[in-house]
Amino acid sequence: MGSTKRNALKALAAAAAIALTGAAYAQSKTVTFAHQDMQVPLRLVMESGEVEKATGYKINWRMFSGGGDVIRAMSSGDVQMGEVGSSPLTAAASQGQDIKMFWVSADIADAEALVSRNGTNVNSIKDLVGKRVGVPFVSTAHYQLIAAMNKEGVDARKVDVLNMRPPEVAAAWERGDIDATFIWDPVLAKIKAKGKVIATSGSIGAMGFPTFEAIAVNAKWAAENEAFMVAFVKALNRASAQVRDNLAQWTPDSPEIKAVAKWTRADPKDVPAAMSLYRFPSAEDQLGANWLGGGVAQAMGNTAVFLKSQGRIQEAKPSYAGNVTDVYVRKALGK
Repeated sequence: MGSTKRNALKALAAAAAIALTGAAYAQSKTVTFAHQDMQVPLRLVMESGEVEKATGYKINWRMFSGGGDVIRAMSSGDVQMGEVGSSPLTAAASQGQDIKMFWVSADIADAEALVSRNGTNVNSIKDLVGKRVGVPFVSTAHYQLIAAMNKEGVDARKVDVLNMRPPEVAAAWERGDIDATFIWDPVLAKIKAKGKVIATSGSIGAMGFPTFEAIAVNAKWAAENEAFMVAFVKALNRASAQVRDNLAQWTPDSPEIKAVAKWTRADPKDVPAAMSLYRFPSAEDQLGANWLGGGVAQAMGNTAVFLKSQGRIQEAKPSYAGNVTDVYVRKALGK
């Protein structure tokens, strides 16, 4: 083979190697995030594109109907990061998924509620006996529904609890197929017009069963993409502060409210009231004993007991501290 041909082949090989390296680099700078329809500050981060601009990563935002769907997508490897309630988060951790919860996107407070249909004569949790209640199974709402019934001495076997995703709850409510539901916005805002709030996530949380919305990540992916994780936390903290400081002044015509409505498929006129039902911890708050400093792991432990009683997991872990990390929040704060 002549030297000219050899040199040409070397050049082609070098070009191919560069192309492959570039492709691998591009792939490593892509992340798929599974989000839901809760009206939280994360939507402002999604709308702004600030994380993408700061890091050069491409984020594929994929919407899912519930936390159970999110954890299944994360388990398959198709999704690296996801937005989940404390109940599906606990289920995933209990089943051995290599995930880390690193941010409380919202203290659910009063943003989820048990609502009875007008005319059903359901005025308390005790009145649910013999009634049909729609709720997404393994969700925070499901956990609190069962916990509240147990606390009130209601035999769950005497209540027809039906597994429904939020869109299915809305449709069943319109048809009159269910007597009550434990659900969140945007469905919650729609059904309140024809129903009565019996209990909220906040009132049941005060019984000793608090719930929260969390953001979790594949542990290995996070460790390999630390700079992205820190930038993401900084953006979350900025957006949470923006909401806390300005929500009371925003109207349905505010660009921020329109952005939240766009990403959650909600009516802008319902968004300000819906967001006001949550509490959004700051990065400093996240590090406290109520959250990443121990409260999250403890709440997951209590939730695991419920999930096992429902046959959703085989065993509860002795501790869930290994599935919670404050590393990225600390680095975002320069600690």
